[in-house]
Amino acid sequence: MSVRPVPATEAIARLAEFDAIIDARSENEYAEDHLPDAVNWPSLDNAQRHEVGTLYKQVSPFEARKRGAALVSANIARHIEQHVIDKPKGWKPLVYCWRGGQRSGALSLVLGQIGFNVTLVEGGYKAFRAALLAELPSLAQRLSFRVVCGPTGSGKTRLLQALEAAGAQVLDLEALASHRSSVLGLIPGQPQPTQKRFDTLVWEKLRGFDAARPVYVESESRKVGNVAVPESLIAAMRTSACLRLDLPDDERVQLLLEDYAFFSRDRELFCQRLAALVQLRGREQVERWQAQVRAGEIEPVVRELLLKHYDPGYASSTERNFRQFAQARSIAPHDRSPEAMAALAQELAAS
Repeated sequence: MSVRPVPATEAIARLAEFDAIIDARSENEYAEDHLPDAVNWPSLDNAQRHEVGTLYKQVSPFEARKRGAALVSANIARHIEQHVIDKPKGWKPLVYCWRGGQRSGALSLVLGQIGFNVTLVEGGYKAFRAALLAELPSLAQRLSFRVVCGPTGSGKTRLLQALEAAGAQVLDLEALASHRSSVLGLIPGQPQPTQKRFDTLVWEKLRGFDAARPVYVESESRKVGNVAVPESLIAAMRTSACLRLDLPDDERVQLLLEDYAFFSRDRELFCQRLAALVQLRGREQVERWQAQVRAGEIEPVVRELLLKHYDPGYASSTERNFRQFAQARSIAPHDRSPEAMAALAQELAAS
């Protein structure tokens, strides 16, 4: 058997062929981003990588390599005991590290010597990321988007979820970003992915879509919380056909109270998030809202946020950024309920 190095573009094209995709980098590197479905078998873990790096700088490269070799050998032995003993001879792994160098090379060598057909990503994760960024524009341009527009609380996310359940193709950028895309949109207990991880998640979704069918997406801005939507995707979305989702104000208020129920449970969290609006709405207004929240008057605050903060300028901003918004088809569910959104989604998916 053998170890075969391949360019990152070839590895990407063949991802489905491999029985396992193995990331030989440290836990922190893996957490920042990794290839789709990759498992993490560190050749050096976080602490060991720091230890070897310190030796390299403070003692000598030779001493660092000796220590690194001992640690890598022990780690590879453990990975084989834990993950490889039960694998058949025909098992085909893809292995990579940061630049396709020593860490993945050592693991690949041992796996190859065992008798497995091992494929190694030339240039490692760094080459994969470059290939991903180069492919994003063509992936975005080949798709036909349907942009769901509508003011805050109109149920855009609920409609996207219903569309996906109805079998439509959906790109839910807020779900990928773990953020609801507003000043108040941070979701408690759900940290956002890194920019690199978000890019990979978007790329993975785009490459899985059928270009012959429309892709429904929300009318996002350039940033969803702390992560930026790839420029090529934003450009494609902003020239695409739009749908305008309409829902009465009372329904919008109740929808937000349901979707942001954690603000009612944790009033101080709501007050902390409101503080971010001081520059836009003034300290006096924000402190008035905070006092109402602490007094349990959540609904009037949500209503004012909609009417005074979110709604002003919404239509003009959307029309300015999305070229076909003026010609958008109006769609209106009977109410905010899951049943109404499901009925509307079925209608859209069938059209």
